[in-house]
Amino acid sequence: MKTNNTFDINGKVCVITGGAGVLGSTIARHLLAEGAHVAILSLAQDDIDKITQELDFPDDRLAGYVCNVLDADMVAEVAQQIVTKWGKVDALLNAAGGNMAGATIGPDQTILDMDLNDFDKVSKLNLTGSLIPCMAFGKHMAGQGFGSIINYSSMTAYRTITRVVGYSASKAALSNLTQWLAVEFALKFSPKIRVNAIAPGFFIGNQNRRLLTNEDGSYTERGNTIIANTPMKRFGEAEELNGALHWLISDASSFVTGTILPIDGGFNAFSGV
Repeated sequence: MKTNNTFDINGKVCVITGGAGVLGSTIARHLLAEGAHVAILSLAQDDIDKITQELDFPDDRLAGYVCNVLDADMVAEVAQQIVTKWGKVDALLNAAGGNMAGATIGPDQTILDMDLNDFDKVSKLNLTGSLIPCMAFGKHMAGQGFGSIINYSSMTAYRTITRVVGYSASKAALSNLTQWLAVEFALKFSPKIRVNAIAPGFFIGNQNRRLLTNEDGSYTERGNTIIANTPMKRFGEAEELNGALHWLISDASSFVTGTILPIDGGFNAFSGV
C-alpha cells in the first residue's frame, strides 16, 4: 500500500535566484534529481548557458532567465514568464547575494576606513535583492494560495564575525525580514505561504576563499579560528545544505514558518570553552 510521502517534491516548480552560483547550482542539481522543475535566475546569459549545459535537463524541467534581482520590473516579468511556462511557483530560493572588498574591514583597518558606498551596495544586494523577488513571486503565491520562500541568511546574522561588516549587517536584516514576511503572508494572504531562511555557517567559496585559505591551500589564521570554534572541526560542503532546503520546500515542513535554520557544524552552539 502506497503511503503519502510529505517529503516528495516531484513536480514542484522551484525558482532559484543566483542559480548559476555554487550554492544555487548545487541545490538546482538536487531538486532536478528529485523530480522538480527548476528555473535558474542569473545576471549573465553566459553563466546561465554554462550551468544549464552542465545540469543537462530538458526544457520542460529546467529553464534559465537573465534577471537582475535589484530590478523590480525585470523580476516581475520573469516571474510571469515562469508562471506562464509551468502554471505555478511552489518555491522561491533567494540564493543571490554577496560581498565586496570596500564593505569588508582589512586586517590593518578599522570601521572608520570602510567605504560607505560599498556598504550600501552590499546591503542593497543582500536585503533588497531578496525582498524584490519575495514580492514578485509572493504575488503569484498569494494568488494561488500556497508557496514556500527560502532566504539565504548567514551565521554572520547570529554572531559578530569580524571584518565582514556590510555582509553581516545586511544578513541580520534579512533574517528579520524573513520573520516579518512570514507573519505578513500567513495573516494577510494564506497560512500555506511559508517564509523561512537557512543560515549557513562556513563554506569555502569564491567570496571568502582569500580570507580563509592561503595560496598553498592551508588555512589562514582566520580559517583556523573558525575550525577551532566549530565542533565538527571542518568547513561545510555546498551539498550539505540540500537536505534542509528540500525539507523547507516540501510539505514535511508545512507548519514551519518564520524560522532561521543554522547549518553550521555546531558553530553557533559552541561557546569556545
